[in-house]
Amino acid sequence: MNLKQHIEIMLPAIEKELQDQVARLDARLTSHFHEMLTYHMGWTGEGAGREATGKRIRPLIVLLATASLGSDWKTSLPAAAAVELVHNFSLIHDDVQDNSAKRRGRPTVWTKWGVPMAINAGDAMFVISNLAIMDLIKVHPAETVVRAATILHDTCLDLTRGQFLDMSYEERNDLGLEDYWPMVGGKTSALLSACTHIGALLGNAGEAEQEAYRQFGFHLGLAFQVQDDILGIWGDEAVTGKSTASDLVEGKNSLPVLYALGRHGKFAERWKQGPITAGEVKAVAAQLEEEGGRSYAEEMSEKETQIALGHLSKADPRGAAGESMLELANMLLKRNQ
Repeated sequence: MNLKQHIEIMLPAIEKELQDQVARLDARLTSHFHEMLTYHMGWTGEGAGREATGKRIRPLIVLLATASLGSDWKTSLPAAAAVELVHNFSLIHDDVQDNSAKRRGRPTVWTKWGVPMAINAGDAMFVISNLAIMDLIKVHPAETVVRAATILHDTCLDLTRGQFLDMSYEERNDLGLEDYWPMVGGKTSALLSACTHIGALLGNAGEAEQEAYRQFGFHLGLAFQVQDDILGIWGDEAVTGKSTASDLVEGKNSLPVLYALGRHGKFAERWKQGPITAGEVKAVAAQLEEEGGRSYAEEMSEKETQIALGHLSKADPRGAAGESMLELANMLLKRNQ
């Protein structure tokens, strides 16, 4: 069984688990509230469907990690739903904080229902993620459930740390490459490492195996975020569903930007003059690429992917699920969206 076949089997189960969890709000007085969550998840509203839901990479990683240890992946479904709900709660809030009008090619929750409602919808999704992880008690020992929940909660705190750094960096122009890694380590990287760690825990891995899986997810997350930085400047908006102008206009201190700032060239000179306008984006992005920002970021993404694959080799995942994890890691580096 290859990755495509695993996805075909696991994805419907993930969607059902997610819908069941979100249905906690599907009641007479909160049906409209429930709709905000189902819209964001890509199930309802104009443009609903696979493009709107995203690829569900994080829950897939949880299930593949469990299966690669010879355990039944179905027993990890509540955890898979929990990490995806954490991811999506952070997206709802990020869209507000970043003033992003689009997500996966559709209007964001705050643009449809306003900022206060969007914040509340994100809060609800966060709470539901915590309830979802506790559903593991139906098939796992209490000690294991508490450990899985602790990993998830620690990760959520890391996400807030990473978001704090991300937002606070926007007000600074004295940052270097060394400032970048703590920020991304607390964002995408933290959640992907939680996926592999929790999946391994629920697959009954030993401590050393769990650590190898965790490190695999962590470094894969670093590579994934760097690739996201690249797409945020040079990606195809029609494919990513997100404006490529936003990262430069908002002053995001992404890896390509920080690299070029260290070169003290024309890009750095323009960057320090103040906010970049939408009309300047194309020219500024071209200058950034000319000064090596894109090639450096691509090199670092590849480096982190190879580190991740080294930890995956130490974890020694078994069977077809292990092969699919390797296939997924390679796919993430070359992703288009």
